[in-house]
Amino acid sequence: MRQQLVTLAGGIAALALYTGILYAGAATIRDRESSATPDFVLETPDLGETEPSAEADDVPFDMTAPQASETAPLGNQGQGGSHSTETTARAIEPQQFGLPDEVTTKPLERIEPRSPLSDTDKDKPKAPTILRQPVALAAGLIRFDKITLQLDGIEPEAAERTCESGGKSWPCGMVARTAFRNFLRARAVSCDVPEDGAGETVTAHCTVGGQDPAAWLVANGWATPMPGSPLEEQAEAARKAKLGFNGDDPRDFRETPMPFDDPSAAATMDEAAPDL
Repeated sequence: MRQQLVTLAGGIAALALYTGILYAGAATIRDRESSATPDFVLETPDLGETEPSAEADDVPFDMTAPQASETAPLGNQGQGGSHSTETTARAIEPQQFGLPDEVTTKPLERIEPRSPLSDTDKDKPKAPTILRQPVALAAGLIRFDKITLQLDGIEPEAAERTCESGGKSWPCGMVARTAFRNFLRARAVSCDVPEDGAGETVTAHCTVGGQDPAAWLVANGWATPMPGSPLEEQAEAARKAKLGFNGDDPRDFRETPMPFDDPSAAATMDEAAPDL
């Protein structure tokens, strides 16, 4: 019986000792937390003390003034090592922040954009004009739907022009027009047409399938280049070879005649003479 009582008393003493150790550790932890994190006390001043005076309204807001509030020095308060902080409020003028010079309730209005500082399209190359359904009125003269165009670099040729060869006269102007129509073959013509050239006869440089039609006419003797034109060398070569206007009548009625345009095309242009 005595041994049981001794064992019970020893167990109770051990529990008491363990409980005392736990309470002592908790007290030590609380003391460390209170010393590491001071208690800051923010004192709110009286509203009467922060009321701006009439003289203060006349003083402009100083942006160079310190923005932080004045803080009192920290001091120890008690054995826990806690500190306190005293702050003072600074008067702020709301009219100095976030407002434009003039406040208006009128709706916003869209204004015209300013003109560009530089002409962006000045140095941009102009795209060529694609003209379709060409009709050759003469060698170097083409009519489209709404424009009549003379090829640049060559002199205009009349379809009524006649040439002498071997003591005979032959309609070289119509033959040249027929040859020019066979060259075009109703292909689209790309030309550098002036902006104000619509509705009238204009002179422009053109290409057909990547080839210069004016150079083709000169090389085959069906056109005369303008003085000083780089096509004069080709015209001289055609003259020596007796091509086009410089040669004989190319029509050989003893063999299969060369293909000519549809006479109905000439009739649509109100021309009295068909192609020969």
